[in-house]
Amino acid sequence: MTTEVRVPTLGESVTEATVATWFKKPGDTVAQDEMLCELETDKVTVEVPAPAAGVLAEIVANEGDTVGVDALLASISEAGEATTPAADAPKAAAEAPAAASDSGASTDVMVPTLGESVTEASVSTWFKKVGDTVAQDEMLCELETDKVSVEVPAPAAGVLTEIIAPEGTTVDASAKLGVISGGEGASAAAAPSAAPAAAAAPAAAGKDVANAPSAEKAMAEAGLSADQGSGRDGRIMKEDVAAAVAAAKAAPAPAPAAAPVRGPVSADDASREERVKMTRLRQTIAKRLKDSQNTAAMLTTYNEVDMTEVMALRNEYKDLFLKKHGVKLGFMSFFTKACVHALREVPEVNAEIDGTDIVYKNFVHMGIAAGTPTGLVVPVIRDADAMSFADIEKAIAEKGARARDGKLSMAEMQGGTFTISNGGVYGSLMSSPILNPPQSGILGMHKIQDRPMAINGKVEIRPMMYLALSYDHRIVDGKGAVTFLVRVKEALEDPRRLLMDL
Repeated sequence: MTTEVRVPTLGESVTEATVATWFKKPGDTVAQDEMLCELETDKVTVEVPAPAAGVLAEIVANEGDTVGVDALLASISEAGEATTPAADAPKAAAEAPAAASDSGASTDVMVPTLGESVTEASVSTWFKKVGDTVAQDEMLCELETDKVSVEVPAPAAGVLTEIIAPEGTTVDASAKLGVISGGEGASAAAAPSAAPAAAAAPAAAGKDVANAPSAEKAMAEAGLSADQGSGRDGRIMKEDVAAAVAAAKAAPAPAPAAAPVRGPVSADDASREERVKMTRLRQTIAKRLKDSQNTAAMLTTYNEVDMTEVMALRNEYKDLFLKKHGVKLGFMSFFTKACVHALREVPEVNAEIDGTDIVYKNFVHMGIAAGTPTGLVVPVIRDADAMSFADIEKAIAEKGARARDGKLSMAEMQGGTFTISNGGVYGSLMSSPILNPPQSGILGMHKIQDRPMAINGKVEIRPMMYLALSYDHRIVDGKGAVTFLVRVKEALEDPRRLLMDL
């Protein structure tokens, strides 16, 4: 069976093109959607993919030929038709029907739903390789988004015949990750299809494929040189050269060279270093925190709280609390309740800026920062202002465990109005937390440490904790920030105030 390769639609009002480059020659094996040639029109360069897998039997339009829309460029024969020697023809003919009957239908492995506002992810790990047999719903690979890891199960049973997005690839929300073929013959079909892909990899890495002829000519005229472009496998296209020329004209006078980001490293030190690409989660953390510093007028105010009463109350009721509610009574529920109490009095700390408007929230969605093996995440406890101590502790325990396991969804980390960060669990005595945009406030808890304090004219040893409130000074004045922190301090030093809403 022969498949025709024709000129695709070239664009509105474009009726012809020139064959610029052929990347395959007659007799070459081609995979479906592998690029065969490149056409040039007046405005753009068009890549022509293979409409089917097989062997390139004939090239009808050679390089330099002018062709119209839908003109015949080449023909592709089924694998084995054009390349099988005459002596092997009977054997190939006998094997072809068997392979055709054994190979089942193919199923595409697509990127699953990533969550609200998430448009792309990185392929972090493939747990299967081409040729492996997979069961339906067996995990194939894992994707990393800005906040969570997403597992991709097999949509059907069969053999993984193709991996389209290898590890490290960034894919959009509708991308194809791989192909599963059903039936026993799929593994046999996977081997030949994998071979061309493996052979193509070194070529792509070494960039053996020529740049577009028009790009080469334009670079020569402009006196430019480059080794990477926007075309397939890094080929330099005509529009890449045009963009480079335009950028050179628009560029201001050269400024003094900036200091290198990384200083010189000796060969001995370099041999003992390890370079690891940042995960998408770490890149997002870095970007969001820096954006927060660049956007908000961030300021931090400090205070300290005597934890004597909270610790006494906790020790008195922790066993009864655990027995009745099935969860331990920790300090986080006290701090959450104290913050909710203070936010009612100072609502601007619970608000956010939207353009030239201030959006006040008549609810508290409390973000609880949690450290995980892959980085910091902030699950949100919704309507914390309407929850009891037990409900808060249960929510914190459940979300904390799921955060450490990477099971949180994007929806569970969005919509927070205020955040609490507990650096004290790691031994931090004092720090200035960074805002979690678009929130206007974040409370930093720290290590409880016995210190000598003046109590009623006498020196006593008390369990003290430093508190830090970072706030956006664009919306929260110093008076409001200090008042908020004082109210938190008062509520914790006399927990009965929380019960009486004082």
